[in-house]
Amino acid sequence: MLAISLMRMGAKGKPFYRLVVKEKRSKRDGKYLENVGTYNPMLDPAEVILKHDRINYWIGVGAQPTDTVKSLIKNNPVAVEEA
Repeated sequence: MLAISLMRMGAKGKPFYRLVVKEKRSKRDGKYLENVGTYNPMLDPAEVILKHDRINYWIGVGAQPTDTVKSLIKNNPVAVEEA
């Protein structure tokens, strides 16, 4: 079973997260299949960079986002480019 979850990076007291697609049973910071975004809660406002096309692909293939990742996706919709 695949999951889209957060992988903690950064130093002690300065967290930085990658949104990764991985096997649900693997460790939090273990092996992953693809990096689909980043989340930096230390900035004000927090910086969230998502690859929406890849996230939608993995959800279509059956990956389940965790609750935190669901809220990040919901609160950061796809930016529509103006021509």
